[in-house]
Amino acid sequence: MWIEYLPHTADIRMKIRGKTLETLFRNGIIGMGHILKEGFCEKRMSSDLSLKIHVESSDTTCLLVDFLSEVLSASYTEKSIFCKVDFLTLDSSEILAEIHGMRVEVFEEEIKAVTYHEADVHKCEGLWESVVVFDI
Repeated sequence: MWIEYLPHTADIRMKIRGKTLETLFRNGIIGMGHILKEGFCEKRMSSDLSLKIHVESSDTTCLLVDFLSEVLSASYTEKSIFCKVDFLTLDSSEILAEIHGMRVEVFEEEIKAVTYHEADVHKCEGLWESVVVFDI
């Protein structure tokens, strides 16, 4: 499984994996979408909203957290869940991407923030992986 939810006392802890950085980041938004509304990203649907996001950070770990934070902010601003992303640029310190989502009436879970706690993007046994902790 590429997305795994781990036990945590008060927050939601998610471990994501991917063969490439693109897959890792894509699994991050899918996993976050699943938290906002369970099973939402598993449904095949067309998007009714597309936004461009540009993020620059000091390293790949910060880039993941900052990217997910931008997507989360867009989710609340647009009252949408984003499940698809097209990367125009993705390297260790910069992302230019177009995110695609669907508007929703209500979120099942409120995520207050994507935290840096436990985040560490690294390669393990040929896969990119990281843990992401969401403050709920």
